Amino acid sequence: MLEANPRRYAVVRVLGVDPGLTRCGVGVVDGDLGRPLTMVEVGVIRTASSLPTPERLLLLQTELEDWVARHRPDVVAIERVFADVNVASVMGTAQASAVAMLAAVSRGIPVQMHTPTEVKAAVTGSGRADKTQVAAMVTRLLRLPAPPRPADAADALALAICHIWRGGAQARLDEAVARQQARPSAASPAGTVAPGRVASR
Repeated sequence: MLEANPRRYAVVRVLGVDPGLTRCGVGVVDGDLGRPLTMVEVGVIRTASSLPTPERLLLLQTELEDWVARHRPDVVAIERVFADVNVASVMGTAQASAVAMLAAVSRGIPVQMHTPTEVKAAVTGSGRADKTQVAAMVTRLLRLPAPPRPADAADALALAICHIWRGGAQARLDEAVARQQARPSAASPAGTVAPGRVASR
């Protein structure tokens, strides 16, 4: 588990979760549009396949709740689960994803889902990038001495970066639209009557 500097300037803190029952990648990143990104902590939560599934989910829940409590993220970004030929693998991933959602919403923290293609495109510029390319860009963007291992850890950081950039851009767009809608219309000077209304005499 790797930990960097504590929060200093962050506008937003995102906990990225690459869900998995055997290995669940978790990574916390501080940042905002136009500012350098800072890794806060990264790691992988592991559960033994020899344990019953309910016990594995409980262990995962306990660990994720600890991450949320320690870092108090503004948002939890989770990879969206897609169907696969390996039904057992997808089931475990979906269960881990649900646990991550509950760990966030139980503390009033919003959850955002991002597809693997969205994450790859945001971090590398290509939705078809492989894990090696994603890890290399995560290392570069966060100015790390070496790529996080295993790949689940790098993927969790990539999810956090994706949300900071995409979520930040969307938030600023929403704010701009809200400001524009709040302004009085320049096309309706004083003394004119708005369409559909009758002036009183």
